[in-house]
Amino acid sequence: MALAGVRVIELAGLAPAPFCGMILADFGAKVIRVDRTRVAMAMDTQARGKRSVAINLKTSEGVAVLRKLCVQSDVVLEPYRKGVMEKLGLGPEELLKENPRLIYARLTGYGQTGSYASTAGHDINYLAMSGLLSKLGRCGENPYAPLNLVADFAGGGLTCALGIVLALLERTVSGKGQVIDTSMVEGAAYVGSFVWKSRRIGMWDQGRGENMLDSGAPFYDTYQTSDGKYMAVGAIEPQFYRQLLQGLGLDAEDLPPQMSFSDWPELKRIFRERFASRTQADWSKVFDGTDACVTPVLSFDQVSSHPHNQERGSFIKDSTGDESPRPAPVLSRTPAEPCLARDPIIGEHTRLVLEEYGFRSADIDQMQAAGVVECNAAKAKL
Repeated sequence: MALAGVRVIELAGLAPAPFCGMILADFGAKVIRVDRTRVAMAMDTQARGKRSVAINLKTSEGVAVLRKLCVQSDVVLEPYRKGVMEKLGLGPEELLKENPRLIYARLTGYGQTGSYASTAGHDINYLAMSGLLSKLGRCGENPYAPLNLVADFAGGGLTCALGIVLALLERTVSGKGQVIDTSMVEGAAYVGSFVWKSRRIGMWDQGRGENMLDSGAPFYDTYQTSDGKYMAVGAIEPQFYRQLLQGLGLDAEDLPPQMSFSDWPELKRIFRERFASRTQADWSKVFDGTDACVTPVLSFDQVSSHPHNQERGSFIKDSTGDESPRPAPVLSRTPAEPCLARDPIIGEHTRLVLEEYGFRSADIDQMQAAGVVECNAAKAKL
């Protein structure tokens, strides 16, 4: 796999950092998640392919253990607020002195500098600060955050993973590591570069929800079908729009021009009534194989059984039967090989990992007895 041999220490967190770690693990990195001790259940639902070590960082001995893991690894991934790692004596300056090849990835909402650097927040706050949230939502409604995808996962986890891979690539030339400052505000804004840079060509002149790509256009929207499901329409180009009308059984001569903005509400009404006359399955049969850019809005229950996704193997099941997306993109020679085993329990691999990093078995026993680390064996299900 592409990242085979890369050792990553991921400090346990929520959402974006675990996603970043899962990406690295999916593509071959050895990712060790460092959990707190005395925690009943891991909150990391993106632990695929990771191992768990439980360390009590409230003890100086635990901090020393984590230091040893970090300086013997390629990447440290930390999601804490600014200053937390420095208080432990594990900031990037300290660790890079011991291992100049270390890549230290910091994943936070507002970044390591600026007046908000130490401020709490969530995806919706970072999205708001990026400017993008002001553009998201229906006409006449409040701005609307699309789940927590844009800042947490696209601007955060995925952008951080890209930064790590870039730093690993650069290290092959310089031999040196570096610090990655991933701000979810800036990551979200960067993901929205198209919106920013296309303003000058008039794509976003109208209010929120009144432009071509934000649900303002009748040919770029979703429509409910007679069975309560939905179809997605993206027929922007004239040749695609003609096929949309043909599939709907409409004559262009009887309708306002496609780009007559003032007539968009009337066109939406016509399309809404037409789509509501048949089921999602009916419309799928009409539009499959055409270039009308009309597709069913698939639920999680439907998505893996759709013929296209089935043929590509786009979704996988783990050993417990849970379904999730296959890692993307697909590499021709070194594709991802996602682990299909269950997620690790907290501290399941403490002993194994510490032994790999040079700790003696007797020392591990002593640290476990003192509450410095926690070793939890997985219980067999009978």
